[in-house]
Amino acid sequence: MQQKINIKEIAKVAKTASIQLAVVKTDVKNKALTKIVEALKQKTPEIISANRKDLAEAEKNKLAAPLLKRLKFDESKIAEVCAGIETLINLDDPVGKTLSATELDKGLKLYKVTCPIGVIGIVFESRPDALVQISTLCLKSGNAALLKGGSEAENTNKILAQIISQTSENAGLPKGWLHLLQTRQDVKEMLAQDDDIDLIIPRGSNEFVRYIMDNTNIPVLGHADGICHVYVDGEADLDMAVNITVDSKCQYAAVCNAAETLLVDSKIAAAFLPKVKTALEQNKVELRGCPKTLAIIDVKPAAEKDWSTEYLDYILSIKVVDGLDEAIEHINRYGSAHTDAIVTSSKEKAEKFMDLADSANVLWNCSTRFSDGFRYGLGAEVGISTNKIHARGPVGLEGLVIYKWKLLGSGQIVADYTGKDAKKKFTHKRLEN
Repeated sequence: MQQKINIKEIAKVAKTASIQLAVVKTDVKNKALTKIVEALKQKTPEIISANRKDLAEAEKNKLAAPLLKRLKFDESKIAEVCAGIETLINLDDPVGKTLSATELDKGLKLYKVTCPIGVIGIVFESRPDALVQISTLCLKSGNAALLKGGSEAENTNKILAQIISQTSENAGLPKGWLHLLQTRQDVKEMLAQDDDIDLIIPRGSNEFVRYIMDNTNIPVLGHADGICHVYVDGEADLDMAVNITVDSKCQYAAVCNAAETLLVDSKIAAAFLPKVKTALEQNKVELRGCPKTLAIIDVKPAAEKDWSTEYLDYILSIKVVDGLDEAIEHINRYGSAHTDAIVTSSKEKAEKFMDLADSANVLWNCSTRFSDGFRYGLGAEVGISTNKIHARGPVGLEGLVIYKWKLLGSGQIVADYTGKDAKKKFTHKRLEN
């Protein structure tokens, strides 16, 4: 039986730790990350053993195959997360960067400087690699973290959190900067800690994210669904379009940046659809099509709900559209503002698509699966944001810092700058950072 933890107390500990972590030097953070890599490699057998317990329980509970794939955390996955941490070590520290500098008057200088957000509560799906990515990104960006992973990964998450917190604290990070929550009730209580938690990042279903937003006063950053599209334009290279479609759907189907709908220009539908059908069915993808699609290839009919469904499985809906404008209209109506790609040889059409598709990630002639913090060079990600606030798209290091204004004076007072008899005037002169 799990021991009940006091979420209010944990949040306060994390708040205290976050203040100390905000000023930890870059070399100390990088040393801690290096030690974490060493510890993960050293403890690989124990991690795999814990994961096997989770997998056995999940299979007993008949967890769906795509979710089982996410849950598996073997040697190759451990090697991947270690490589991700090593990339993170080589990235610039996002904290303490001067974004702008302005001389308000002689001897009165204003600086806009990056700083950590503070304490971040993150609820994520049953992917143990997500715990490693999220915690190490928080470490490098100077944020304390309260993490709650899927219950299916309980044993794996527990050992990973222990390794990361103990190793990093031994390397000089403040005690209590990282905590692992245990139950749904813990999450509910976390949502009430608006005095000590600065941001919530939920990763899950639309319904879950909406629940989080409706039940907390803490700012929420994240995305619900990943309803991503590939649009094959009338001026596309058809072989390229087949390859991009297959990769977008099949390279890893159970993730938020996998394509769920294929849009095809009616001009090339008769030539393209049989080719892409063959390639997708070789990868065991179930196809569902609109009436125009059904007139060209033999697939299941698509229902209205298919256009707004995130399958996270080997299922793809297909719609034939009359050109670019209809494709953009469809994406903006049914999409989730996550990731959408166009395949075309026309630069003009590509630029129009990327300007008008209202999504966090818009791509030209490449797979939707590139929409990822690690692939973008952000040092992995804590999630994808479809919000239109300070961070959008893959939220890596830069999305985990905010900024503060630092004003350096030499005895100035506002009274000298006000009224018709003001003694002084502002210069508002831009300075080099």
